[in-house]
Amino acid sequence: MRGGTSRGAVFLATDLPADPARRDSILISAMGAGHELQVDGIGGGNPLTSKVAIVGPPSRAGADVDYLFAQVKVLDRIVDTSPNCGNMLAAVGPFAVERGLVAATDGETVLTIHNVNTGSLVEARLTTPGGVLTYEGEARIDGVPGTAASIRLSFPDAIGKKTGHLLPTGAAQDVIEGVPVSLVDAGVPLVILRAESIGKTGQESPAELDADRGFLARLEKIRRVCGEAMGLGDVSGLVIPKPVLIAPAARGGAFTARYFMPASCHKALAVTGAVGLATAAATPGTLVHALAADAAATGQLTIEHPAGQIDLAIKPAADSHTPPTVSLIRTARMILDGSLRLPASLMSRTN
Repeated sequence: MRGGTSRGAVFLATDLPADPARRDSILISAMGAGHELQVDGIGGGNPLTSKVAIVGPPSRAGADVDYLFAQVKVLDRIVDTSPNCGNMLAAVGPFAVERGLVAATDGETVLTIHNVNTGSLVEARLTTPGGVLTYEGEARIDGVPGTAASIRLSFPDAIGKKTGHLLPTGAAQDVIEGVPVSLVDAGVPLVILRAESIGKTGQESPAELDADRGFLARLEKIRRVCGEAMGLGDVSGLVIPKPVLIAPAARGGAFTARYFMPASCHKALAVTGAVGLATAAATPGTLVHALAADAAATGQLTIEHPAGQIDLAIKPAADSHTPPTVSLIRTARMILDGSLRLPASLMSRTN
């Protein structure tokens, strides 16, 4: 399925082994990890198309389904379930309806998704005219051609799910390796830097940033030190925290962002990254707040990214101790429904 600006395999949890090691062996083979083209699997040779969503009955009160996200590395035979993916999250509701985990209602179907990776709850609103799921509609998101049915995702429970705090160090800004940063845990742990502070404009293309190996090495060093500061320990083998460069807007938005996954630049912007940036924009003292405080105060925030822009709604907190709720529109599509063939030797080891 395509979910937002990502694509990946979506499995019923009951179709995979419960043991994580056995499950990961299947996912590695299914996606073809360990080869730049993922030629022996269904991955697309890019982190954005080497993703997996595992969906099943809820394990938490108040949820309709569970969603476990897995990032399958392209070049390494590794599965990482430490992050979350808000783009693939857009595919979870439609898949749940398709597989009979949730019943569609007339007009709009609302379901609560338990993100197992973070323990958070997310609300999804699907377009279901006459109680029938549709993928066709007029919603358009940058980074995906054409239009599709609207899926509204709201994140009322996104704060501190990996570190326990919105600001893991207790400060809205820190200085790491001589560079000012804001360390924020909302949706996904983020290391936010001003592009100019690390020798960039923030308007570079992903290809230009990925080609600058010296820059990437410096960014990775900063990320690892920040991971320790955030209480995440040694993050050299993890894809969190995610570095983000921010800079003044160039096309009428509140600001522009370059989001890293973390070894390469995202060709658009991850949903969880956008949620974190929007939350930071509403948090006094952060680097993002300095750029986008006025926009955040209106309740509407537009973030520019390499493929266009993403629009977010920020619902103010009920009191000073409660964070705002961020929501946005995504789309999804089922691309293929069928049987995935795996080596018989692998299946005999994982049954």
